[in-house]
Amino acid sequence: MIEFYLDAKSGLAPYQQLVQQVRRALRLGLLREGDQLPTLKEVVAQLAINANTVLKAYRELEHEGLVAARPGVGTFVTATLADTSLAAHGPLRLELRRWLAKARRAGLDDESIEALFMTTFRTAAQEDIA
Repeated sequence: MIEFYLDAKSGLAPYQQLVQQVRRALRLGLLREGDQLPTLKEVVAQLAINANTVLKAYRELEHEGLVAARPGVGTFVTATLADTSLAAHGPLRLELRRWLAKARRAGLDDESIEALFMTTFRTAAQEDIA
C-alpha cells in the first residue's frame, strides 16, 4: 500500500501531491490493478489534512480512470501506467543512485541536486523536440 507524504516546498496543492504520488506509483509498478489506496480516515490521520482534500484527489484519480471507489469498502486501483520499460527501471535506478552519490560527494545538497537534475531534464526534453 502507498504511504502519502506532503512537501510544503513543492508548490503543489496537497490534493495534487496525492494525485502525483499515485500516478508515480502506478508508473513505477509500485501500485497495481486491484491494490487498495489508503482509506480517507487513514490519510487524514497520517497527514493531518482535511478530508475534502483527500476526496478531491481520489475523485480526480477516479475521473482519470485510474481508481474506482467501492462504497463501504474503499478505493481500488483499476488501471496502471506502467509500461514495457518497467524491466529497465532496476538498472537505471542503480545508475541514478550512483550519480546521486557522486553529486553528494561533490558537495551538492538536495536542493542543488534537484535543480541540476530538473534543469538538465528540461533542456534534454526541449532538445529532443527540436
